[in-house]
Amino acid sequence: MLKEFRDFIARGNVIDLAVGIIIGAAFTAIVSSLVEDLVNPLLGLIIGGVDFSGLSFGLGEAQFMYGNFINAVIAFMLTAWVVFLLVRAVNRIRSIGRKPEPATEPEAPKGPTTEELLVEIRDVLKARQP
Repeated sequence: MLKEFRDFIARGNVIDLAVGIIIGAAFTAIVSSLVEDLVNPLLGLIIGGVDFSGLSFGLGEAQFMYGNFINAVIAFMLTAWVVFLLVRAVNRIRSIGRKPEPATEPEAPKGPTTEELLVEIRDVLKARQP
């Protein structure tokens, strides 16, 4: 069992996955800080510091804090937008200095093969025979 475990851990996929998770966690901290410390205050200046966290309604003894949900959706959208912009910037930086890929023309539709033509001719000749 230990040998199987060692082989499992030594596989490239597991190590790549672990590295991806670690880098993802670090990247999450950067994006979260960017959104919370830079984008949210700027957005607060623009929209007047609107906070939905106080919105709720009660039903019996249960209290539904739908304002927190609205804030979470807004935070998600902002985070997704920032990630999109960062990925876009990185892709542009990576493409600097690369040769543009040559445009490939779509292939002209191919005609029937020789065998298909022979079969068609044979069928026409058979149809003409009495």
